Amino acid sequence: MFEKLRDVDKRYEEVGNLLADPQVLADNARYRALSREYKELGPLIETFREYEKTQAAQREAAGILEESGADRELREMAQMQLEESRAHAEELAQQLKLLLLPKDENDSKNVIVEIRGGAGGEEAALFAAVLYRMYSMYAESRRWKSEILGANETELGGFKEISFLIDGEGAYSRLKFESGVHRVQRVPETETQGRIHTSTVTVAVLPEAEEVELELDPKDLQIDTFRSSGAGGQHVNKTSSAIRVTHLPTGMVVECQDERSQYKNKDRALKILRSRLLEQKQRAQDDEIAAARRVQVGTGDRSERIRTYNYPQGRVTDHRIGLTLYRLEPVLNGDLDEIIDALITADQAEKLKAQE
Repeated sequence: MFEKLRDVDKRYEEVGNLLADPQVLADNARYRALSREYKELGPLIETFREYEKTQAAQREAAGILEESGADRELREMAQMQLEESRAHAEELAQQLKLLLLPKDENDSKNVIVEIRGGAGGEEAALFAAVLYRMYSMYAESRRWKSEILGANETELGGFKEISFLIDGEGAYSRLKFESGVHRVQRVPETETQGRIHTSTVTVAVLPEAEEVELELDPKDLQIDTFRSSGAGGQHVNKTSSAIRVTHLPTGMVVECQDERSQYKNKDRALKILRSRLLEQKQRAQDDEIAAARRVQVGTGDRSERIRTYNYPQGRVTDHRIGLTLYRLEPVLNGDLDEIIDALITADQAEKLKAQE
């Protein structure tokens, strides 16, 4: 591992020098790629260099202890330094193992989140709105930007489905484990006898695809315009600004009707379509390396029940890692870090175990 790290350290120095090269500065694409590489290598190399310092400190302390002429006070200081350096080195070695785990190339990307009401009719649609609010508040707490791309609202203010973009550094790395079926247990607003109902909502988290990653051939697209429809609003059914994009090779369909501008709706529909197709492509690649799937916390499969929100008990349970928190209200108000950190830790532990 440490020989590999010394090679990476040399590469880090090389990239740093290249970033100061006038020829690289003149090439925007190369400069961006090298800047990204330098930034990604930074935490690993800083930790490795700190580890090397602790190793040097251990050698120095061991050398003093081996000297026959060293006085008692000096030997005690050396012994203390040796023990502290060893403990710190063990911590850093563990950090290095985590930093060397294979990176998900999508971790730094923005995400498109798609939420759809599942079993439960209007109650599921209402809970879809609750989850949208939860993720929006989480994004706000991390100073990320969120933007609705498309929504199908119900009469009571729920969503049959809603798609939105979250724009922020590392958004995918934090939210990728949210894909799956979210179950809610509560007394619905429409329930007259106070009975608890169970409903489900499906969440899909897609890394935002850049145009260079997935080009869309215009010949593969069928684009139709139609009049907006929905739960109401001053622009509904007045202009043919809504857009439906059909990807002919796959039959995938995306509709956007939230903007009055046909151009903006088309741009949003293509953004969603590109990200869905990229996810489909990556999913196919993942299926070819099933072993990698088995060392992840959950597969990201939209049919997998991942979490239950129980209102009567104020409880949230993540079924993949057996985590139960009795703090439903803060979670629904966007306080998701405790759950997300636990999922990331469990995922790292599984990957470390797989490498042993």
